[in-house]
This record gives sequence, structure tokens and C-alpha cells, in this order.
Amino acid sequence: MFGYVIINKGDMKFKEFDIYHAYYCGLCRLLKEKYGVTGQLTLSYDMTFVIMLLSGLYEPDTKSERCKCIAHPFEKHMVRRNEFTEYAADINILLSYFKCLDDWMDERKHTKRLYAGLLKKGYRQVKKKYGSKVGRIEKLMQQLLRKEGEGCGDIDEMCRLFGEVMAEIMVYKEDEWKENLYRLGFHLGKFIYLCDAYEDVEKDLEKGRYNPFRKMYGNPDFEEQCRNILVLMMSECSREFEQLPILENIEILRNIIYSGVWYRYEKVRRERESEEKAGTGR
Repeated sequence: MFGYVIINKGDMKFKEFDIYHAYYCGLCRLLKEKYGVTGQLTLSYDMTFVIMLLSGLYEPDTKSERCKCIAHPFEKHMVRRNEFTEYAADINILLSYFKCLDDWMDERKHTKRLYAGLLKKGYRQVKKKYGSKVGRIEKLMQQLLRKEGEGCGDIDEMCRLFGEVMAEIMVYKEDEWKENLYRLGFHLGKFIYLCDAYEDVEKDLEKGRYNPFRKMYGNPDFEEQCRNILVLMMSECSREFEQLPILENIEILRNIIYSGVWYRYEKVRRERESEEKAGTGR
């Protein structure tokens, strides 16, 4: 469920990309500092969105510096970090831990089980730090994994559970923006869960793994149904986003919400269309 909340680089100015990349690099460095190389390997673009959204809303003190790293060894690049960078790093460890458990249940790959074990120490640190928030996320993820194991066919119920996970992540504190952030995260989480299912449906059915779309997949209007559901989810997400008083880096955030999140979906859809045309000889 990683890799969907990304930028559309083709529609972004060079300066905007540099700013986005600076927050991404800040997350990368902090993951390594707090959780070592094991934690650094969990790095994802999705959490960069969380950092920039909360930074734009709450405008914290942000530290900027230039540095080199293994990925960019020849010249220094900008790095930005603030309190939300640490929050995103902690949450990234939490989600990565559950992702490994999910992959282990689906594929029984011992590497995933081993990696979950390596992340467990960090997971416990995050759980101790955030207490009730992690408790709620843990409960939701356990319900989600259990229902996947049972083969639950209720799509609304399955995406609701992950929607609530993302809602918990988006709500940083109890204040006047809590409800907007909760609803934004809720609909974004549902979108992510369904996009992941849409992308994997063929492989999952082939390998006998769980997928909430398994009953819909054979329908003639499967593609249209999926598109309509996803559009509805992001419409609700966008509506909540536009109610937040964010000015800083607003164009980058809009790039992600209105364009970037659709990148992988559109890529998969085009590939399936090409395969169908090739199969029919058209």
C-alpha cells in the first residue's frame, strides 16, 4: 500500500521539485538516524506528503541544510526537517511493520517475516511514544488482516478500515482542524487501499491470494466501476483539503492530490487496455 501518494513530476516546476525532494531527503536521513539502515529502507514518498501537508497547515520551524549522501555523493543537496519529519518517520516504521506482516500472510515469504522482526524494536518504540494513537491503528490493522484472512467480500468494509488508519495518521493533534484532517485521511486511505487492490487483482487471483475486487473483476464494467469509486474517494479528499488554510507549498500538494495519486492507476489501466487490444488483434 505504499507508493501511491506521489508527485506528477512532469507537471511540476524545477523549484517545486527541489523543495519536495528536500523534505523527502530529510525523512530519509531521519529514518537512518533513528532506526538505522533497516529503518531507512522503509522510506516512501507517501510520508513526504504527510510532512508537507502538516507543515503547510501548522507552519513549524523548519531546519534547512545542504549535504551529501550515498544516493547523491557528488554534490550537496537541500534537506528540510521539522517536527513532522520525525512524526512521519515514526509512522513509516509502524506501517512498514504491518506491511511486512500482511505480505507474510499473503505470500508466506520468510524474508518478509524476517524484516518484520527487524522492525519490531522500532515498532515498539513508536507504540510507546504515541500510546493510544498506535493502539487504535494497531487494532484497525489487526481487523483488516483478520478480515483479509477470512476472505471478506465487503469492499466498503475493507477500505473503511484502512481509511480509518490513514485518518488516525493525518490527525496530529486535537484542534479545530481535526475533523477536516480526519476526513481527508479517511478518503485518501480508502483510495490507497482500492488502488492497491486494483493494481494487484490479476496477480492475486492467479496466485489464490485475497483481493476485495475478486468478485467484480470478471464484470464487463469492472474498469468503469473502479474508476467511479476512486474518483468519488479523491473528490471527498480534495474537498477537505481545500478547506485547510494552507499557503506554503500549496501547488506541490495540489499536484499530488489532483494528479500524482492517479499515476500508478493510470499506468496499470493503460497496460490492461493494451493487453486487451493485443489479445483481440485490434
